[in-house]
Amino acid sequence: MIWTNDPTRLMLVAGMGAAYALVCLAPYLRARRKRLAAARAKAEAAASPGWIVAYASQTGNAEELARQTAATLKLAGIPARLAELSELGAADLQDAERILFLVSTYGEGDAPDAAAAFAGRLMTASLPLPRLHYAVLALGDSAYAQFCGFGRALDQWLQAQGAQSLFPRVEVDRSADQAIGQWRWQLSHLAGTSDAPDWGAPAFDAWRLSERVQLNAGSAGAPIYHLEFEPVNGALPEWQSGDLAQIAAPADPSRARDYSIASIPADGRVHLLVRLHTHEDGSHGVVSGWLTRQVALGDSVQLRLRQHKRFRLEGNAERPLILIGNGSGIAGLRGHLKARALAGRGRNWLLFGERNAAYDHHYRAELEGWRRDGMLERLDLVFSRDQAGRRYVQDRLAEQAALVREWVAQGAAIYICGSLEGMAGGVDAALAQALGREALDRLAAAGRYRRDVY
Repeated sequence: MIWTNDPTRLMLVAGMGAAYALVCLAPYLRARRKRLAAARAKAEAAASPGWIVAYASQTGNAEELARQTAATLKLAGIPARLAELSELGAADLQDAERILFLVSTYGEGDAPDAAAAFAGRLMTASLPLPRLHYAVLALGDSAYAQFCGFGRALDQWLQAQGAQSLFPRVEVDRSADQAIGQWRWQLSHLAGTSDAPDWGAPAFDAWRLSERVQLNAGSAGAPIYHLEFEPVNGALPEWQSGDLAQIAAPADPSRARDYSIASIPADGRVHLLVRLHTHEDGSHGVVSGWLTRQVALGDSVQLRLRQHKRFRLEGNAERPLILIGNGSGIAGLRGHLKARALAGRGRNWLLFGERNAAYDHHYRAELEGWRRDGMLERLDLVFSRDQAGRRYVQDRLAEQAALVREWVAQGAAIYICGSLEGMAGGVDAALAQALGREALDRLAAAGRYRRDVY
């Protein structure tokens, strides 16, 4: 039957077609509305920088607290930009409404490596900041004379530029829970929320001491021990080379000691290198004495693993590596070399210093094996007391300045692990002489110059 010209049927078909078109068009319209809303939000954020959470971290504590701070603001519906201090320029400080600074102090009052450029570029100049409201969380260690030195200097500089403090500076001594709780309370008050994320650190677990060997018997230096630990519950957690182990001694459980991990998960155990510290009165360090003199094989200790993002390989995993250290600093560098060997990446150059080759050549067989197998392209060892004049790792580094420049030009990253006094400063000066201070600061800002020094 022919019904094409039937008006009723034509209207019915037209209506069905319109309905179908609307069904097909609805998802597009919803997506378009979302795109427009996202574009508006982006434009508003660009027009009004609002809040910034800025951190300067050496071992990762300040960075982790900064991320938790940003999460608390987000929970309260406050958009905030999370940034490393080195990423901020004068315009960021002048345009932002509020900045929360979470900064560590390195050594005796210095800025962490990644914040050195900020301190040199901005904190030495006059920069009017009349509209900025800010707060400072300063992390430090009261064992140093310049406790929280960088945080205090930053606070004073901001005040001198006319910035207005939201609340008094909060100072944290070795991650003290009470001080962090004070910061969290102030933050919740600012954000208008008490429903903040859990800021608690992971709990300590029981780990069994499975091996302890003195590596430098007969050395003129303090005894140094290789220790291996296994979790009592049998479940080995994940970690990356560069991470830290924290151990709390029963005599002072509130002041856990950080140790560079000298192994990777494939080893099946956490390896540490612990030097026995002896005070002037003959007493031993609370943790080092306990680990090397009192804990028996098979006994358990309270230990937890901690990410050390500032010393991980991460974006440098495929780059050539220049690894520099001394003494017990070989622990952190050994972890990286193990990770590199497992991945089959052999463009590694190790420069290491100790006292005497006869007694202080830690992990000698292992290092020679990596060199023989092509996992160590270069191995420069400096033993300070094996010749008439004292020579240190920074002296060898200065002699190899041209080669350092060549490796860096080829994309190498530089990792330093060992003593703060003497070695770290000497190595930094040698690298600045070889590369130029500005170039070294750029490497630090790019994450290609990383240090785990103590």
